[in-house]
Amino acid sequence: MTDETPESLIPYDEIVQEALRDVVGRVLSEVERSGGLPGGHHFYITFKTRMPGVSIPKHLTDRFPDEMTIVIQHRFWDLKVSDDGFSVGLSFGGVPSTLNVPFSAVTDFVDPAVDFSLKFHAEGAPQGHEDHEAAENDVPATEPVEDGSNVVSVDFTKKK
Repeated sequence: MTDETPESLIPYDEIVQEALRDVVGRVLSEVERSGGLPGGHHFYITFKTRMPGVSIPKHLTDRFPDEMTIVIQHRFWDLKVSDDGFSVGLSFGGVPSTLNVPFSAVTDFVDPAVDFSLKFHAEGAPQGHEDHEAAENDVPATEPVEDGSNVVSVDFTKKK
């Protein structure tokens, strides 16, 4: 008998990745339904910016040509979650933007409030992470924003 493990004819890795992406969708759906984050929870979400289905402003694609991290914490609006991905309004340098991200483009999901993290392989993208600058969506506001939306500030510092 050999010590080699036979190659699986069942795509376990793909099945597990899909199930874990469902966790991200379920968590974001709860935030969408409740209208905000419970307690101290907040999310660092890293995604491949050039994956099919990703829609972000050109200035962000130029700045983050491969991968970008957003943090959903203090300032976000219009979070919408579908079976395939999510969209969220964030501000970068004071400029409001809407980002559309399919779950297949997500490479990391972290909730540092409870030391929870998931890592993914972006479907159809080369594996591995490139170093990139932190996203610059707005830090906690010092004054309330009166734009009629459910505004929550976003902290964008990525912890490793």
